[in-house]
Amino acid sequence: MNFAQVLNGIALGSLLMILSSGLAMIYGLRGVTNFAHGALYMAGAYVAYSVSTHINFWAALIAAPVVLAVLGAVLELVFFRRMQHRNHIEVGLVTFGAAMVIERVIVLIWGERTLSVDAPSGLGGTTSILGTDYPTYRLLIIGIALALAIGLVQWIRRSDVGLHIRAASHDVETSGILGINVDRVSLIVVCLGAALAGLSGALAAPYVSVYPAMGISILITVLIVVVIGGAGSIGGAMVAGMALGIIQTLGSVWIPSLSVLVPYVALVVVLLWRPTGLAGKRV
Repeated sequence: MNFAQVLNGIALGSLLMILSSGLAMIYGLRGVTNFAHGALYMAGAYVAYSVSTHINFWAALIAAPVVLAVLGAVLELVFFRRMQHRNHIEVGLVTFGAAMVIERVIVLIWGERTLSVDAPSGLGGTTSILGTDYPTYRLLIIGIALALAIGLVQWIRRSDVGLHIRAASHDVETSGILGINVDRVSLIVVCLGAALAGLSGALAAPYVSVYPAMGISILITVLIVVVIGGAGSIGGAMVAGMALGIIQTLGSVWIPSLSVLVPYVALVVVLLWRPTGLAGKRV
């Protein structure tokens, strides 16, 4: 093991932090396991590919969250809001169907081939950290994820909207009685969750390439992160995402033949030790 491998784990954990935070927010308020979240991540990567090809990567980094926020608004207004009193299994199946539709539309537009996105100009080289040369772009991913995590936590804890989100995630009916516009809060949460998925997809595009199955391949890991962190806990999802990213990366170095089992082993261990997850409550 060397320092570069640890940084690889932090970079992967950073992507998982961003992606799982969005899923945790949606589950915390809507109580819905959004199986379309992986497809939203994939859509963000493809949007980033198109925008970076025609404009530049920095424009793609803005466009992907905006486009996915609009798609999140569609999910909220067309599906989640209309099905808010339906069985959670039914809503989950609808999101699974939405994921299949999004994936198929992407294949029809961009095809099935693997696409590559170049790192932004000036960030394609390496930077020396503690004597280790490491890709500069991956350091950008880490920096954006840490800044976003701090900003998101502070916004939820200190802003009026954040207060309403926390209140509604604990008790929707009581929050409505107290005058909180729960529908507006829910729209904000779903749009923000989808935007985070789009941002993580855009950041991942130069890191892991862009291909049709990338949403499915990461969805299971993100679901495990949310459960380990504590269903509905944004802070728990962030901690679990970073920890699992590091553990999974180091596991691929130490025990490559069993590294695929690392997320599942971590899930079993945490649930046996703490069934409510690391946070144990919604934050």
